[in-house]
Amino acid sequence: MSPPQFSFTTTAEEVANTFANEIEGKNVLITGTSLNGIGFEAARVVAKHANLVVITGYNEDRLKLSEEALKNEIPTVKIRRLVLDLSSLAAVRKAAAEVNTYPEPIHVLIHNAAATIGPFKLTIDGFESQIATAHIGPFLFTKLILPKLLAAGTLTPSYVPRVVFTSSEGHSFGTGVNFATLSKPSKEAYETMDAYYQAKSAMVLMAIELSKRSNGRIDGYSLEPGLIHTNMNQKAESVAGLQAIGVLDANGNPSSERFQWKTIPQGAATIIAVAFDPSLNAIPGAYLADSSVANDKIAPHSSDKANAKKLWEVTEEIVGEKFAFDE
Repeated sequence: MSPPQFSFTTTAEEVANTFANEIEGKNVLITGTSLNGIGFEAARVVAKHANLVVITGYNEDRLKLSEEALKNEIPTVKIRRLVLDLSSLAAVRKAAAEVNTYPEPIHVLIHNAAATIGPFKLTIDGFESQIATAHIGPFLFTKLILPKLLAAGTLTPSYVPRVVFTSSEGHSFGTGVNFATLSKPSKEAYETMDAYYQAKSAMVLMAIELSKRSNGRIDGYSLEPGLIHTNMNQKAESVAGLQAIGVLDANGNPSSERFQWKTIPQGAATIIAVAFDPSLNAIPGAYLADSSVANDKIAPHSSDKANAKKLWEVTEEIVGEKFAFDE
C-alpha cells in the first residue's frame, strides 16, 4: 500500500481519518489547547477516535471553555482537564504528579504550548519566558511523566510511545540556542524574534536527543505547522515583532506579500501526522512539514548532535534533575 499523499492544504480532520485505526484506543495529552488554536483543533479531531484526550492550559477558565466546546460537539468524548503552567517548575511538578495518578498510560504527549512572542520577560524561576515554556518546562514534564509514557509501550503488537514538539520554520533562523543565556537570561542580549527562534530550535534538538537516549523506548518528533493566524500572534505585545519580520502588515493583519498562510485546521494537520503516522516508526527524531517528513529542512544548528547533547545536559542542571532511562 502506498503512503498517503498529504499537502499544504490537508486538514487535521483528513489526517485523523487516514490514521483512525492508529488513534483508536490511544490516550493523548496535548498542551496548549485554548480555543482558536491548533492545539485545540488537534484535540478536537483526535477526540473523535481516541480513548482519552487530556487537554492542558495554565488558565483553568479557558481550559473549561475548551472542554465544553469539545463535549458539545462530541458528547461521547472522554476528556480530562489538566492545569499546567509550563513557565513554572513547581507548577510542572504539580501537574506531572497528577498525571502519574491516572489509571491510564499516555501513548502520545504533544508539546504544543508556547509563550507570547513579546518583550523580555522572566518566569517565576528566573528564565526567559519563551524558552522556558517551549523547552525547559516540557523537558521536566516529560521526564516526570516518563513512567506513564513507558507504560504505553507494547511488544505485541509493537507500539512505541511518542513525544511530539510543535516547533516552527523559525528554528532555522538565527544561530540556535544561546547556552550562555539559557540559564542566565540577559535583558540586554534579548531580541524578541531571536528568542522565538531559539525556543523552536530547542524543540527540534529535544526530539532528536530524546529519541537517541530512549534507545527505542520512546520516539520524539518535531514539526513545522505552518504560518497560522491564531490568538497567539494576535496579542498586542506580539504585533511589533511580527511586523518587523513582515509576518503582519502595518495594521496588524496577516501579510501575504512574503508568506503563505494556513487555516487552523490545516495548521493542526501535521501535528496529527507526527503523532500517529505509523511510517514514522522507522525514523525517530524526524521533522515534518505539510504532514510529511522534511528532515532536509532542519537547520544545521538544530540537528547538530553536540548541540542536542549539550542542551539536554544543561537543561538537567537547570531543573536540578537527571533525565535518564533505566537500563
